[in-house]
Parts: sequence; structure tokens; C-alpha cells
Amino acid sequence: MNKAVGAAVDRVDGRAKVTGAARFAGDFRQDRMACAVIVPSAVARGEIDAVQTAAARKIPGVLLVLTRENLPALHLKPPGEEHPYTEALTSLIDGKISYAGQAVALVVAETLEQAQEGAAAVHVRYREDTPALQMNEADPQAVFPKESHGEKVQYVRGKMDEALTMPGMIKVDAAYFNPVETHNPMEPAVTLAWWDHDHLNVYDATRWLVGTQATLADVFRVAKENVHVMCPLVGGAFGSKAFRWSHTVLAAAAARMLDRPVRLELTRAQMFTWMGHRPESRQKLTLVAGPDGRLIAMRHDTSSATSPTHPFVAPSGVVSKMLYAAPAAQTTHKILPVNRATPTYMRAPAEAPGMFALECAMDELAEAARLDPLELRLRNHADIDPATGRLWSSKNLKACYEIGAEKFGWKQRPLAPRAMTDHGLLVGWGLATATYPGHRRGCAAAARITANGKARVQSSAHEIGNGALTVLAQAAADAIGWPLERVTFELGDTTFPEGPPAGGSVTTASLCDAIDRAVRAAQTKLMETAATLPGTPFAGAKPEELATAEGKIFRRGHPAQGLSYEEILRGAGMNFVEAEAEVEETDLKTKGFTIQSFGAHFCEVKVDPALAQARVTRFVSALDIGRVMNPKTARSQALGGIVMGLGMALTEETIYDPRTGRPVNDNFSDYKIPVNADLGAIDVHFLDRIDPCINTLGCRGAGELPMTGVTAAVVNALWHATGRRVRDLPVTPDKLI
Repeated sequence: MNKAVGAAVDRVDGRAKVTGAARFAGDFRQDRMACAVIVPSAVARGEIDAVQTAAARKIPGVLLVLTRENLPALHLKPPGEEHPYTEALTSLIDGKISYAGQAVALVVAETLEQAQEGAAAVHVRYREDTPALQMNEADPQAVFPKESHGEKVQYVRGKMDEALTMPGMIKVDAAYFNPVETHNPMEPAVTLAWWDHDHLNVYDATRWLVGTQATLADVFRVAKENVHVMCPLVGGAFGSKAFRWSHTVLAAAAARMLDRPVRLELTRAQMFTWMGHRPESRQKLTLVAGPDGRLIAMRHDTSSATSPTHPFVAPSGVVSKMLYAAPAAQTTHKILPVNRATPTYMRAPAEAPGMFALECAMDELAEAARLDPLELRLRNHADIDPATGRLWSSKNLKACYEIGAEKFGWKQRPLAPRAMTDHGLLVGWGLATATYPGHRRGCAAAARITANGKARVQSSAHEIGNGALTVLAQAAADAIGWPLERVTFELGDTTFPEGPPAGGSVTTASLCDAIDRAVRAAQTKLMETAATLPGTPFAGAKPEELATAEGKIFRRGHPAQGLSYEEILRGAGMNFVEAEAEVEETDLKTKGFTIQSFGAHFCEVKVDPALAQARVTRFVSALDIGRVMNPKTARSQALGGIVMGLGMALTEETIYDPRTGRPVNDNFSDYKIPVNADLGAIDVHFLDRIDPCINTLGCRGAGELPMTGVTAAVVNALWHATGRRVRDLPVTPDKLI
């Protein structure tokens, strides 16, 4: 029997990518295509007094200079009323400037060089105001959001006040800070838009085709089916391309005004001010435990920055209300508007900073209780979801601790810091828990089985470099009963059935059920067709009397007398049979359970005590993502998440000029991310245990879980090596001296 799911097969798009044959949104061209360049604001706060465009319009090749004076009528909602993850076009509506880098004009020309020259010739005069660039400079009237994506972010259970004042308890009270971090995918954002009468066509580097389609249909007041969005492959995103940004609207508006295709690609520097970032946050953790280390109460207060135009919140405290079995718990969140670009979700958006703070605080509690950090976590293991009282759909966290500790050699860890050395280097071992929700979204897929022995399955989902194209093809192959090489999965086009966004680790967990249902519907049509064929073993049979397996139809109990799909289709004179199916976000299996992924990270660091230089020399992770669809692509996802967590711990920080509000390290040279030379050995282990509730195959998303907890594991290891507890990220040498 064919079994593609679970096999470590190569990526089906791998050869095309490494040979340069793969085509991304920015690789496409159209006849008469013009190029557009954004003119960014040079100030962080104020109003546009005047935009002088005469010099730019005189430059040869310049076709259009778009400003608030000639912006066409668009259906744009007022600031604060848009979708909270869609950047506003405020500077091109009312002339107000909320952050440096905001668009004040768009220049379109025959060539990119002419557009760049034209953009440089646009002169903008401002009425500048004093910006608030840091959270401590923000308006003290902070916003206290009630929820984020339907989840309450102001939460309390138990008798918090009583628990916080109980005598004889061990108490940890500490604050943790993470700076702004910026997504840096290899592929910058790009849009190519053109109109065919009232039909809009767009190639866009997006992780939400359907969302982009809906936004453009709304903004330009055209029917949704008249907007065609395509994105065959995404060259990385980490969250930056998951929502709708105004460059796509500007490109489409310019294309309509000029009646010709317009291509707009952001520069690397613009990616730092245009496509969102992980907001800076300060988290205060208060843990109260008995002398045995068992938690009595947890309080997690988060303050994070947002832009003046959008109340964005990444609810970091959500981890503290569900991870450990504390009878009393409270989380609060407030957001402070500062004059920076709008934040957005970045890989493991709330959980990455939340787990950094929580897992470091748990280590501080272990130190205060004189307990091994692993033992402390085992004593506070939550057998049910303490936030809801629900059962877990599947929880194997204790097994992750056990496997990770054994592979790492955790039993040999001394309790006291600065107790291990290696040729003059201080050695430290740290651990942290990993967790991320098992999300699933409503979506649809279509399946076509052909008489030539090939199958095609489609959905408007996305391949963002994570291997989705491969594992979805594996799921389709097993559902059909054919080898993988006979099945093609197509995505990245809004003409296909509606797929989920590529965010929140939802793609595979959502689509595998839709694929299974679409294939089954196509197989039902095949069985109905087979029953009409004279001279076959199942002529005149009722559908319930027939079954299918390994690409054949047969009477139940008589698999040896079956006919292949191809034989049935040829016998009926048909070229193909096809069907479409959809799944809801929740069903009877998912309701009543908390679906969550868990894992454990173990980290070794070595620190030069003279130079305070730290290096992660060894990292072991044990992860439970449900059924592992493809060990090779899953391991790749784990490695990427771990490396990203290492960057968060040791190097990543977007630095802003305190005078202008502009990022000063807005390039690959100065924004430090880990490279191969920075990495030690990384060992990943998957439990590969089916989640019986989330979907047919029992798989949960693999993209975000591996990043959660990594930063805390590194910081905890650094404390164990040096005895210094660093609570501000990134941990640079000056903080270890």
C-alpha cells in the first residue's frame, strides 16, 4: 500500500528552487510594464505642508507622480477602522505623518531607474511635531485591549490578591524586555498589478491570497471574483507578508490611472518600515510558590508598543494562563502608541516573547527554591488546561522532557552556576518549555483524477518555503492511493478553492481534511460511474457496496476483482472526474478540547569570561507536533525556528535613530541574524504521536512551535554559565560583563 505521509521525501519544488527555475511573484512581467517607487516620509510625526512634484514630472520617462492631491477615489476606511493588520494610507488621505518611512508620494516611470530618479526629485515640506519614539515617551493613556483574535487578553482566575500576599511563600518578581525585531525574508515585498476593464490582476508576494483579494475588491469597489491574485511561491516572510499592506493598493491604483501594468517592489530599507515587525514589549512576571516549588499564583503583565494608526497587540501573557497548574493566574495587556510603523505578527508572535519571560521567571523560581529547573516544571505540569478546565486533545510534554533530557545528558548538570568549564570557557546548561496552539482554519480543496493516471489537487494556499507544497501532495497521494509522483498539488491562485492563510501554523492541519474530503468525493463519483459500466464485476452495484483502495474500485470483500480508476474512466469514455470539498474551522472532534503542541529545549553555551563572548555550542529539542507528515521538512522547520530563537536571544534588534525615528540598521549587513558560522550542533527529535482530534491525519502545524522557548533556554544557560541573570534582549557582551 502506498504511504507517502510520514516519508522523508524531498521537496517537490526543491529542484526548481535550487536551479533558479522557480518563479516568485517578482519574477513575472507584463507588456508595457511601468515601475513604481515609494517616496517615504523623512519625519516621524507631523503633517505634509506641500509636496512639490514639478521637477519629478519633468524627468524623462516619468509617467505619474501620485500624491494626496491626485489620489483617485478609493474606498478606504478611516484610520482605526480598517482591519487591524492592514496598514493605513493615512499620509495619502489627510497628509498626517505617524512614522518615518510612511508613504507621501508614489512615482511611476517607464523604468525603475527613472522612477528612482523621479522619487529623489520629489520635495516634501512638513509641519513637524515632536514624536514619541520610545514606550516611556508614549501617551500615558494606554489602550487595554479586550481580546486578540477572539482570545481574552485580560484574564484572571482564582484568588490572586490572597495568593500574592500569602506568608512563607517563595516569590519571583522580575521584568523582561524584548526590542523591536524585523522580519528579513530573502524576497522583498513586490506587487505587479494590471487591469482588464473592471478586472484586476495581481501578482503579489503574499501569504494571504484570499485576504488580499477581499481587500482589493473592497478598496476598488469591484466584485471579488473580478480580482485575480496570484503568488505561486513566497520567498520567506516570517509574518511580514501575512496581512495586507498599502503598496499593493498603490500599485493597483497607479495601474488603473495609467491603464497599464505597474510593478512596485520595496527596497530592503523599506521592509523595515513598511511590512511590520515584532513590537518591543516589557513583561513583568510575578510567581508565587510554596517551599516545594509548586505554583500558587502567576501574574503576567505585558506592555507593548503599537503605531498611532493601529491598536496592534501580541498577547504574550496567553502562555501563562495555560502552561502550568497554578490555581491563581492573571494576565494583563496594554499597548502604547509610538511613532513607528505598525507592528504585525512575527513567527510565534505572542508565544516567543511570552515564553522568553515566563520560562526565565520559572528558572529564577527554580533557583530560589533550590530545585533542578526540570524538576520544577514537572511538579507544575498541567494535566488539564488550567485556563478552561478542558482536556488536552493530546499532550506529551513529559515525554518531551524525558527524551530531551536523556539526549542532552541533563542529569549531569550541577545545580549551581559557574560550576562547569572547558579550557577556560564557562559552560552553562539551560532548558525551557515550548508550546504553541494547534490551529485549524476553514478551507477548501478540489481534486481531479484523470484517465491518464495522473491526479491534480488545488487550493489557494501558499508555499512560503516551509514545504507545504510537498506535504500537501503527500496527503493527496495517500488519499487517492497513488504514488506521490503521480500527484500534483497546485496552490497560489485565487481561482482555486479558498485556502487558509499561511500563518499560525494552520496550512497543513487545515488542508489535509479538505484534501481528503475532495478526494473521497471524486472517488464516490468514480464508484457511481463504475456501477453503470456493463460487463464489470460491480455493474449495477449500489455505492455502499463498493470500496476503493490503492487506486482501484472493487466490491467490498473482493479487492482482487477491482478495476483501476483509469480503466473505469476509459470504460465510461471520460477524461477525468473531479470534486470540491470544504471543512469548517471546528467540528465535533475539536470542540471541547484544547489543542496545543508542546516541546522541550535544552541548550549548552560556552562563554569567554575575559571577552564576555557567548556561543551556543549544543542544542537539543524534543517536539510533539502530532503526526509528522514529512520528517525532512519538519526538521527543516524546527532548525529554522531554533535558529530564529537564537537570533532573538543573542543578536536581533532593530535600532532607531532617536532624532528621526528611522531604523539605522535597515539592511542585511547591520541587522544581525545568525549564520552557519554562529551555530553549534542542533539535534531535533519528534515524538510523532497522532493527535486524535485536530484532523483526519492527526497532524498539527510545525512552523512556530520550535521557536517558542528557545530564547529562554539560551538565557537560562547563560545564567548557569556566568551567574548573571540578563533580562533584556538581545544578550550582547556588554550585558554579561
